[in-house]
Amino acid sequence: MEAAAGGEDGEEPPREARVLGSELVETYTVYIIQVSVGSHQWTVKHRYSDFHDLHEKLVSEKKIDKNLLPPKKIIGKNSKSLVEKRQKELEVYLQTLLVKFPVTAPKVLSHFLHFDLYEINGITAALAEELFHKGEQLLMAGEVFTIRPLQLYAVTQQLLQGKPSCANGDAKTDLGHILDFTCRLKYLKVSGTGGPFGTSNIQEHLLPFDLSIFKSLHQIEISHCGGKLIKGLTSSKHALATMSVRFSAMSMKEILVPEASEFDQWEPEGETSSCPVTAVIPTWRTLTTLDMSHNSISQIDDSVKLIPKIEFLDLSHNGVSLVENLQHLYNLVHLDLSYNKLTSLEGVHTKLGNIKTLNLAGNQLERLCGLNKLYSLVNLDLSNNKIEQIDEVKNIGNLPCLEKVVLSSNPLSIIPDYRTKVLAQFGDRASEVCLDNTVTTEKELDTVEVLKAIQKAKEVKYKLSNSDKKISEDSRLTAASSKSNCSSLTVRPSSPSLPRPVSSSQGNHK
Repeated sequence: MEAAAGGEDGEEPPREARVLGSELVETYTVYIIQVSVGSHQWTVKHRYSDFHDLHEKLVSEKKIDKNLLPPKKIIGKNSKSLVEKRQKELEVYLQTLLVKFPVTAPKVLSHFLHFDLYEINGITAALAEELFHKGEQLLMAGEVFTIRPLQLYAVTQQLLQGKPSCANGDAKTDLGHILDFTCRLKYLKVSGTGGPFGTSNIQEHLLPFDLSIFKSLHQIEISHCGGKLIKGLTSSKHALATMSVRFSAMSMKEILVPEASEFDQWEPEGETSSCPVTAVIPTWRTLTTLDMSHNSISQIDDSVKLIPKIEFLDLSHNGVSLVENLQHLYNLVHLDLSYNKLTSLEGVHTKLGNIKTLNLAGNQLERLCGLNKLYSLVNLDLSNNKIEQIDEVKNIGNLPCLEKVVLSSNPLSIIPDYRTKVLAQFGDRASEVCLDNTVTTEKELDTVEVLKAIQKAKEVKYKLSNSDKKISEDSRLTAASSKSNCSSLTVRPSSPSLPRPVSSSQGNHK
């Protein structure tokens, strides 16, 4: 389906209403209407009485011919022949109305055909009227305002087409009410759908829209949109503190630095580069919280250099396989990398120097050797990984601030006495550690003390054994050395043909 429903060169797209069929609901017949505007189409259902009410209002307000609508029938109103005949007559009726109102449908007709939900003019008129009545109240309350991608698409298209801001003559539907509201709004949620919207064929993630009409945003949530089709988000860099983009992005770069594709080499403002730079990009200087979970991100790319003030970063439920580039985030204290594709944590302490909360659940980790220098870490979730050996816990056993650890749903969690064996790896801090969201009991601490004593005894025995072995080895080496020295002092014949030395007694006998 094409994203745009507008005609070429700002022309109105063709509009059509067809009655496709009918269905019997309890004691009355409902007619199924397919409405098309350009490439967008949707389905509406109405009984005859709805048509009658519509017609009465149009006759009263717009002075249309009162004989245009086929008359009521009392007897046999649900008969097949009447329904089929009426179906054709109602289609002619609707088509006649669309011809009579070619640009902007009257409000009553717009609602009847659901133009207020699916068609550009109807959507913007309905939104403008809503904000005319409630806009100031919403701004004063400071609540999050929710809007659909389709609504933003409609407003964007209206602005691009440069039409009069009040096309139907009703001051309440003036586009200015929308622009005044968006200019002052602080909290915005743009929420699309995973599939077709409502009864239409409209895929909201294929619709482009422009967010530059929002001038004062402090917080924005975006879901089920097309990340590459979002324009104007960077115009909120100066004030935005919290941003969430979910089910929308293929990369971090397309959201944080969409203009990167236009330049061969770019750098954040305030950073010096030894390479030739074609663009200097302003940073998101007030952004402290970024949620880009549930996307299709495979890499933590260098666009993170543009978010130096970030404290909370959520990249869970993506396809990240390597922890990289996070050394640029000096203020980062909370990081969620759960349910990615991580297999190694080697050198991670060089990227996460000040981290306090780290979620690594749902990855493919077998070893924890990269965590042993995260000295500020307080909360650590390692559940649903592939950790098998209790000894791996030693890598986090000496972290001085660690308070909460989750290791559930790992192979090691089925080891007998798993909890006490894990807690024992924390030594004297075992009582301060909460394992798997369960408070450590006194009984477990007693067992830990026993395990620690046994471990200590083993270590002493091992040291003594090593000491004895060392002494024995030293003695052996000393003996071997002495023997070697003695051997070197003994004179041996250089050849078996030489005569042996003669004893003094033999000499006396001679």
